[in-house]
Amino acid sequence: MGNVSTAQGMLPVARRPVSGVRRKRSSGSQILEFTFVFLPLLGFTTVLLDTAWAVMAKATVQRAVRMAVRTGITLTSSQMTGSACLTDTVKGIVQSDSLGLLNGATGLSYIKVNYYAPPTSATGSVSDVSTCTTTGTNCPTIADVSGNMIQVSVQGLTVTPLMPRIFGFKMANDNAPLLVTVYAADVIEPHDSPPCVGTAP
Repeated sequence: MGNVSTAQGMLPVARRPVSGVRRKRSSGSQILEFTFVFLPLLGFTTVLLDTAWAVMAKATVQRAVRMAVRTGITLTSSQMTGSACLTDTVKGIVQSDSLGLLNGATGLSYIKVNYYAPPTSATGSVSDVSTCTTTGTNCPTIADVSGNMIQVSVQGLTVTPLMPRIFGFKMANDNAPLLVTVYAADVIEPHDSPPCVGTAP
């Protein structure tokens, strides 16, 4: 029983009863409607999680190499711990700031540290001096002297997706990992006592 507003007031209006046949026919509609909504929602959620995970992983590794560069350009021999050299110290900083993405020997193998000497003339080119521990043939300077550039990179890191990517019911799930490669570089600051280079890259 419902009500209709008129100038004289509210008048009762009888509602048509719902038949048992109609009620029985519509009894499963809620489950069907939920299924139609749930599948696209699940797909959008999967895409959102995988995208957020990929962005977070790359941003974390990018920050790690940048922090390692910023520390590496200021370190001197007196700041080294024990017999540690600059290359190993820089790689350790990348590992410690990567939130576990570069743990262990496998993670360490993705980290590269290169050293470059600036050109000696206007027409010269940059020299890769990563393996130069003393001056000599093909080594115009020692790798980590002031004025040289240190480049820290993570190359070919594989990041497994949180959920498989589904493109169709008749297609196999895509579990291919995301490949992450990031770089950071800066000029080594002036100092009188450069640390040992270590094994680079």
